[in-house]
Amino acid sequence: MTALAAPPTAPEKGDPPQTPPPGRRIGKGGAGRTMKGGWLSYLILGFALLVSAFPFYWTIVAASRSNADLAQVPPSLLPGPNLIKNFDAVLEEADIGKALLNSLIVSGSITLGTVLCCTLAGFAFAKLKFRGRGALLTLTIGTMMIPPQLGVIPLFMLIAELQWVNQLQAVILPGLVSAFGVFFMRQYLVQSLPDELIEAARVDGASTARIFWSIVIPIARPGMAVLGMLTFMTAWNDFFWPIIALSSQEPTVQVALRQLGGGYVNDQSVIMAGTLLGTLPVLLVFGLLGRQIVGGIMQGAVKG
Repeated sequence: MTALAAPPTAPEKGDPPQTPPPGRRIGKGGAGRTMKGGWLSYLILGFALLVSAFPFYWTIVAASRSNADLAQVPPSLLPGPNLIKNFDAVLEEADIGKALLNSLIVSGSITLGTVLCCTLAGFAFAKLKFRGRGALLTLTIGTMMIPPQLGVIPLFMLIAELQWVNQLQAVILPGLVSAFGVFFMRQYLVQSLPDELIEAARVDGASTARIFWSIVIPIARPGMAVLGMLTFMTAWNDFFWPIIALSSQEPTVQVALRQLGGGYVNDQSVIMAGTLLGTLPVLLVFGLLGRQIVGGIMQGAVKG
């Protein structure tokens, strides 16, 4: 017969503290376990990274080669020597410099306006009590169900009446507020902004405007960074409305790319070179806002 194991006894006073076994941390239940990824996890992550990064890499390869090289079967997967030449062709065929500046003005203005207005509206819907709040929020969310193509003709008639055709404000003003941004910031502030902070600020005599600038904006900064990145990418890649409201004399990047590679046979290498130039600002914005996004995620994980 085997002897029964003695039940664990509580450590007496003066005994050294017991440490958990390697690979585990003290926590409630199993929430403190340290997760270790195996070779299958790294294989899946590597495959996902390869699939995600290959289109951008192929853009660089195609932009650095000639149209004849791209027509070969199989095509070369290494960059070529024609990148600068194709960039010069882009600058000759389209006013890409002016298009980049216009896109930067349009996307930057839309991003700033959307982030500010949607944060204000999200704060009002999340923490302020006023008559008709639920109905207004439902109406705002309901506008997301309407296809934007239905409003093109009335919107064009409006900007024509205001004599804004072929002017940048015709593209900027319709995009300064989005229903998705209002709903996104409302949901973020409901979870991240405690009511106790607002009540304490009220007791100290702070106005609603002071609460917004001093309390809401610092807490909402990660959500504002995410919304800003999504808004900038959407405004930068928009083609449908700018091609209607603007002309080739005042183009955005997407409108200017339409002028590339013309002729009997489209020069795909020049088109890809222009696409590469139009993609770099988006990558720059993501690089600037990436730390805010990751920092907000980590901060929420620590608080949770």
